[in-house]
Amino acid sequence: MNEIKIFSPATVANVACGFDVMGFCLDSVGDEMVIRKIDKKGIFITKSEGFDLPLKTEENVAGVSALAMYQAAQPDCGFEIEIYKNIKPGSGIGSSAASAVGSVFGMNELLGRPYNKTQLTEFAIKGEALASKCEHADNLAPAMFGGFTLVKSVSPLEILEIPTPSDLYATIIHPQIEIKTSEARAILPKDISLSNAITQWANFGSFIHALHTSNYELIRKSLHDVVIEPYRKKLIPHYDEVKSAVLNAGGLGVGISGSGPSIFSLSKGVENAEKVKLAMNDVYSKTGLAFDIHLTKINSEGIKIIP
Repeated sequence: MNEIKIFSPATVANVACGFDVMGFCLDSVGDEMVIRKIDKKGIFITKSEGFDLPLKTEENVAGVSALAMYQAAQPDCGFEIEIYKNIKPGSGIGSSAASAVGSVFGMNELLGRPYNKTQLTEFAIKGEALASKCEHADNLAPAMFGGFTLVKSVSPLEILEIPTPSDLYATIIHPQIEIKTSEARAILPKDISLSNAITQWANFGSFIHALHTSNYELIRKSLHDVVIEPYRKKLIPHYDEVKSAVLNAGGLGVGISGSGPSIFSLSKGVENAEKVKLAMNDVYSKTGLAFDIHLTKINSEGIKIIP
């Protein structure tokens, strides 16, 4: 096999109380990529459609992660990468992570799978760092593994797969503005109060337990962020209005997806997720701002080959 086409999914990171360590994978939103093995050695980005991304390998997230793997594997061939970008950069649903994961996953398949998913994620971290100016894996891990993931450690990299309740749905609204991850990190405080820290890790611990036990009411009680949301929500127009409307519509919880501007909600059952979608639409349709809304099951598979 010398060519492979893949679907690299969008993801939600942080998941309210899980800043920089938690993420989940989306089912109906993602990029497509074609990876091709060639005789000429090196990594070459030959096409990028959808958004204006650099074709120079060292300036492209997919190229940087591919280079990290290429230098480790030292294969007797090269690779061409085509990117069909459906996830808008700066949208907050893992655009850069989809690129970073996609290139290394495809190369690994064409080389006969010499690396496992954790090792591939380590290579992808190098590409993600190009976009966010720091090495983290909370978008990369769910894109690679699927479902909910917990990044136990970055050095050494340790990723835990967390169970997904069977009737859990996500609704995500994406206001058509761009927030760069590096800028969203810059506004965060260097220190937080002990009381907020205690609240946050209690919420996070109970959220993990809720996922393991499919306890939807405990999910509702746990999806609260007292550390990051108060700062980042200022970058997202009408955030508080959306949050209030979603909770009134029956959403289990609301949070900023990644560094924003996308806002996610989790719901029990597709009917409640549809009510959340209508509530989000009702708020933003009055603002004059362009937006997209996605309603999806949690993707338990992650990145996959397109036949």
